Amino acid sequence: QVQLVESGGGLVQAGGSLRLSCAASGWTFRGYAVGWFRQAPGKEREFVAAISWSGGSSYVADSVKGRFTISRDNAKNTVYLHMSSLKPEDTAVYYCAADTSHYGSGWSVTHRSINEYNRWGQGTQVTVSS
Repeated sequence: QVQLVESGGGLVQAGGSLRLSCAASGWTFRGYAVGWFRQAPGKEREFVAAISWSGGSSYVADSVKGRFTISRDNAKNTVYLHMSSLKPEDTAVYYCAADTSHYGSGWSVTHRSINEYNRWGQGTQVTVSS
């Protein structure tokens, strides 16, 4: 089955760290840009970070800049979201998504938009306690 699978979420105290993983199952996302988004209860899904197909370029939302980083290991078919100095307002379901419309190309600032992605995972819950 072709899917994206997130893992690594959980409950953590404020100031703590987590590393989320996004793995492609049944296909390879080498060559495709991948993004992380999050959705808190009652709020719209928002951009967190995105990484180009090569891993050579990335974007990070202002709200998490300096605390979150994104990386990928194409050999392991996995993209990571490294989260540190977590705050209660980071509590949300975190989703990874892939843009399979552009293979090895098409990387731009538009990858901050939810509309650029056409394949989504089911999400992983991150809860930060104060």
